[in-house]
Amino acid sequence: MAEPLIHVQLVYARSSKNFLFDLAVPPGSTVQDVIVASGVKQQAPEIDLLHWRVGIFAKLKTLSTLVRPGDRVEIYRPLIADPKESRRKRAAGKADSSNSG
Repeated sequence: MAEPLIHVQLVYARSSKNFLFDLAVPPGSTVQDVIVASGVKQQAPEIDLLHWRVGIFAKLKTLSTLVRPGDRVEIYRPLIADPKESRRKRAAGKADSSNSG
């Protein structure tokens, strides 16, 4: 008798649209299997799994990570700006504005 399917989600957010897929996959499926099964790459061809990161519930994982029932697989776009540099610029701007008064 075949094992029952497990239910997982896949999420991907682009600047203009969010994708959320509820999927039922066989036990033993990987993060990559979930991404392929969702069909998200047909709707969002910019996804580059060779260079982009993936995770489960905000924890970085590999494409070969096995998924468990209830997991939320996430595809992360690359950062456009370095968060540390952005904070430095904001802090410098606040310091400049507080000295001008």
